[in-house]
Amino acid sequence: MSDTLVKVENLSVEFKTDDGIIKAIQNISFNIPKGKTVGLVGESGSGKSVSSLAIMGLIPMPPGKITTGSITFEGNDLLKATESEMRKIRGNRISMIFQEPMTSLNPVFTIGDQIGETLMLHQNLSKDEAIKKSLDLLHQVGIPNAEERIKSYPHEMSGGQRQRVMIAMAIACEPDLLIADEPTTALDVTIQKQILELLADLQKQYGMSILFITHDLGVIADIADEVIVMYKGEIVEKNDTETIFTHSSHPYTKGLIACRPNLDKNTLRLPTVSDYMTPEGIERTPDEALMKTEKKLRPITKDNPVILEIKNLKKHFPLKKTIFGRVKTWVKAVDDVSLKVYKGRTLGLVGESGCGKTTLGRTILRLIESSEGQILYRGQDITQWDGEQLRELRKKIQIIFQDPYASLNPRMTIGSAIMEPMIIHKIGANKNERLELAGDLIERCGLDRSMLNRYPHEFSGGQRQRICIARALAVKPEFIVCDESVSALDVSVQAQILNLLMDLQDEFGLTYIFISHDLSVVKYISDELAVMNKGQLVEMADCESIYKNPQDEYTKKLLTAIPKGIPKTLLEKRI
Repeated sequence: MSDTLVKVENLSVEFKTDDGIIKAIQNISFNIPKGKTVGLVGESGSGKSVSSLAIMGLIPMPPGKITTGSITFEGNDLLKATESEMRKIRGNRISMIFQEPMTSLNPVFTIGDQIGETLMLHQNLSKDEAIKKSLDLLHQVGIPNAEERIKSYPHEMSGGQRQRVMIAMAIACEPDLLIADEPTTALDVTIQKQILELLADLQKQYGMSILFITHDLGVIADIADEVIVMYKGEIVEKNDTETIFTHSSHPYTKGLIACRPNLDKNTLRLPTVSDYMTPEGIERTPDEALMKTEKKLRPITKDNPVILEIKNLKKHFPLKKTIFGRVKTWVKAVDDVSLKVYKGRTLGLVGESGCGKTTLGRTILRLIESSEGQILYRGQDITQWDGEQLRELRKKIQIIFQDPYASLNPRMTIGSAIMEPMIIHKIGANKNERLELAGDLIERCGLDRSMLNRYPHEFSGGQRQRICIARALAVKPEFIVCDESVSALDVSVQAQILNLLMDLQDEFGLTYIFISHDLSVVKYISDELAVMNKGQLVEMADCESIYKNPQDEYTKKLLTAIPKGIPKTLLEKRI
């Protein structure tokens, strides 16, 4: 009896677009063994998700078309199955967890209804039986107060809870194969660890195979038995996980492994894929001296005065009111926080979703008003500033948002977007001068000035983030709040943006508050680290001290949840 559950042979998929035919995947072949986890890794656009959709029979045709190959599931070619036959397999024998649970769950149905629908469709259960089993599944995936939560709607649950609901739906019929498409990308490191452990436990319980899709090799090291690496629609390397990490052969794989920040040592620059390979795919020898040079913390001297000081800052939001409009309950998003930020240095601000870090960043910028406390910028309390004073402050303090597409106007060219703050703050004598400045900024951020007439949709996520950085620099700020500004990017693009931010800091003497839930990234870029939990600052010190000797239990919990993604950890796990 074969140990292979799914066999993909010579599969090619293309899409017809206005710009011509796009070959999404080209002649790929791989196997998914029974009861094992196969990791499928690569950057955005490499063909990972298209491969999984082909297995599920969800390629939209047109514009998509499977031009060659076969996908064999227990001896039957899924590409030859009728839609009726595929409906019996999808959700029953092969299930999928999508990347964004909020868009995958129906907002007008309760969680219980959505899990129950799968059970009634594939297992012919009555409504009462489906509700009972749905409740068992919610308990199984670790949803607290499952009896109450089964009546909840998706918007009433956190991101981690919604992802658990998606897992409950996917395992409802005890599938033979579970496809997990970037299931932990947008989650906090602690929630990510819980989801990975949950998937491992469920795999043991049901003996199912898992195809785990991600761009993060650090996660793959902790969960996969075998790894397939994709690049531009092709498989460039596949092997067992240990071999991939210790003896990878393709330069693209080497680049992906290297560009993840190392918790044990901060190098002067993060390696990127381009250090190991040219755009044409030719292998390069990276600059070993540069890779081994350690990055030192910037010392606090007379040249680094306190540029920002927060004293007993609070921001409370009303949660419940009486029928007479009086507030009964408050959400203490920022609760009595005090800290200092030194000129030319980077303060990393970390914590799980809902801890108050983004609220703190936006309160500092006066995008939302504080409830109590002081915000001292260069010794002056800015909490009472308005009008012209606030306008001048906007020139000095800027923000780079998490989602570069949502923060760019799709109807404006990127040249117009970069020049807009110049117009508001009267920088540049005329349009031609501002256009010249915009061109200089976009080139400084690694793009070509010929791109200024293009629109946001014509750029990749990493390129859009560079545009947002250029726009933030347009008013010549001295302080920038980076709000999860690399969390949605591929690890290779993330490394490029982190290098860029550090280069700009050295060139312009910028001060950063770097907000993130990814502690390895924060450790790399920051000089000091502030840890937030439930609106409060629980620990603050220089990065090395916190990583080597954390004092607070919450900080210890965050650190133990980081995927290590290094051979030592992997080998210890496999022994």
